[in-house]
This record gives sequence, C-alpha cells and structure tokens, in this order.
Amino acid sequence: MPPRREPRPKRPSPSQPTAASKGGRPQGQTPWRLPRLSLPQVSMPRFSLPRIDWSSPLLQHRLRMALVALGGSGAAVLALGMVWPEKDRALEPKQELTPASLGEAPRRPITLLVIGSDADQINTASNGAAPGGPANADALILMRIAPKGPLQVLNLPVELAVMLPGTSAPQALGSLYREGGVALTADAVHQLLGLKKDQPDRYLVVPRGALRELVSGLGGLELDPPRKMHYQDKSQKLTIDLQGGLQQLGGKEVEHLARYRDQWLGESNRRSNQQLLETSLRERMAESEQLANLPNLLRSLQGKVDTNLSGAETLSLLAVGLDPNRPIQFKSLPLLAAKKEFGTLRQLKSPTPRPPWSEP
Repeated sequence: MPPRREPRPKRPSPSQPTAASKGGRPQGQTPWRLPRLSLPQVSMPRFSLPRIDWSSPLLQHRLRMALVALGGSGAAVLALGMVWPEKDRALEPKQELTPASLGEAPRRPITLLVIGSDADQINTASNGAAPGGPANADALILMRIAPKGPLQVLNLPVELAVMLPGTSAPQALGSLYREGGVALTADAVHQLLGLKKDQPDRYLVVPRGALRELVSGLGGLELDPPRKMHYQDKSQKLTIDLQGGLQQLGGKEVEHLARYRDQWLGESNRRSNQQLLETSLRERMAESEQLANLPNLLRSLQGKVDTNLSGAETLSLLAVGLDPNRPIQFKSLPLLAAKKEFGTLRQLKSPTPRPPWSEP
C-alpha cells in the first residue's frame, strides 16, 4: 500500500499573525513553500525518418557503383604516386652559388688600378713604415676585367724611375702616391702605358689594416712561401718570421708576406710574393661558402679602403674576375739591369711601352 500522506497545513489568512511576521519562524514547522505551477500540456509533433529498404536491388546496385568509383579513384592516385612520386624537398641539393650570382658582368672592359698602401689606415699622417712619413705605394696593380677572355693583371714596378714635369731628378713610381695621391699615380700610369682616355677607369686603395681584415674575414689563406722569410726592424716594431712551405696564414702573416722584401732580390722578389697572394686570394673568394658572405664582408670594409667603385660595380667586377673558367694572366714590364748611378731605381727597356693587352 502506498504511504499515507499527511495533509498540508493550511496557509493562514493575512489577518492572522504568524511567527514569521513577528520576526521568527514557528518552532517545529518547515518554511513555507511556493505553490506548484501547473503549466498547460503542449503536444509536440513527432518526426520520423523514412525507412530505407536495404534489400532493394536498385539501392544495392547504386552502392556497388559508388564503392567501385571510390576505389578506382584511390587506385589512380596511388598509381600516379608510384609513377611521379613527390620529391622530398629537404633531400634536394641546394643550389650552389657561383661568381655569376654576385652581379651582372660589365658590358665593356674595365681597367682597375689597385694601390697597396704601406700605411695601416686611410688618411693617416704617418705610415708607420720605412721610410717614415706619409703613405707610399708598396704595390701597384693594373687589372683589366673584360666581359670575355681571361683576367689580366699587370704588376707595375714601384721602383720604376719616372720624371715628373718641372723636376730635375727621377723618382720611384711608388712615391707618387705620397706626393699627389691617387690622381698623380693614375695619371703617371696612364702616360706610362699609353692608355686610352679616362683610363684607368676605377681605382682602389688598400691599406695594410684593410688587407688584414679582408684575409681574416675569409678565414685565412692557403699559401706556399718559397722559403723562410725573416726580417726585423725595431724602429717600425716589425718582425717578420715566416716559414717556407704550404700553410694556412692569417691576416697578420699575409700582411708580412706582402711587405717582405729580400735584401738581395729587392722589389722583384716582393712582386713574386704579391702574385702568390693575388692568386690565393682569388681562389679563396671564389669558393661557394665565401661567395655567400662576400657582400657582407665588402660592406664591412667600407670606410677602410679608398675607391670610386660603387657596391654594385665591385660585385660586377668580381662576378667576372672570380670566374674559375677564366684563367688569370700575369704580365710585367721589362726592366733594365740596375745601375749604380740610379741606386734602387730601375729603367724600362722600352721608353714608350704600350698596354700589355690587346684593345678592341
């Protein structure tokens, strides 16, 4: 039998006082509850999905055709993947940089005068070398970079005797940089070789400090000095101590190699050492890992060299000059034997030489 329900207590009328109205709840009684709300019942319509007759022959036929089409497309994709498999780009070889990546080659031959200064920095009052004073040219190189053909390099003798207008005694070609800078040196080279108008086209002055930084930025150079080179000059605080044989040289050692002058062979021996340096420098700069860093390295040398080359022109000349398919040709001017009355100065065999390369 269901449990017997107790009758609900009658709600007192508003006129009758209660315990709650007096500030308290009647002892032993539960609080008043809200009366139940009776909502009208609403009948909701029922929705039913249509029944599918899976045994229908027409439906089974359509399902078989869909499965065949789906399987056929999957098989086609698999077959195409076997014939033309997608390449893993991570395994693809990276494109190797070449000198041609640096810039567009010049449209005509360009002559570049390179002056190797014996000063440590550009525009210094003293070269810190011997003889002391303003900077001299320890190396003079005239390069011809053409759109086609080999890279041609002429190492000019800095000890060559030249006579300036209004002077009574000859002086060394390398000393002209001390007296008149790039302008006087370039004009003397122009007259000496009978170059065309406005040649040399460009110039580049490289002090000793810039050479050290360039070699250090390349991670050193592999060089093969022909023999031991030792020289000490306390006035310059200079000590050169290089061993002969193939070795890796840093910036300071490369500077010493370029500056070393044998007491018996003189400047001709120094030009031979500088030619070794030029060859090794070209080979090192042409390496693919160096080509990627070359623009940044050249930008770091701005302000440390003196040149009228723009950044784009520099990269354009390097694109040609570093091409390994182009050979490098070293040339020299024929000199007479040293004479006692000229001291260390040398004379040309031909009084009016012409450029050692053919001009179009």
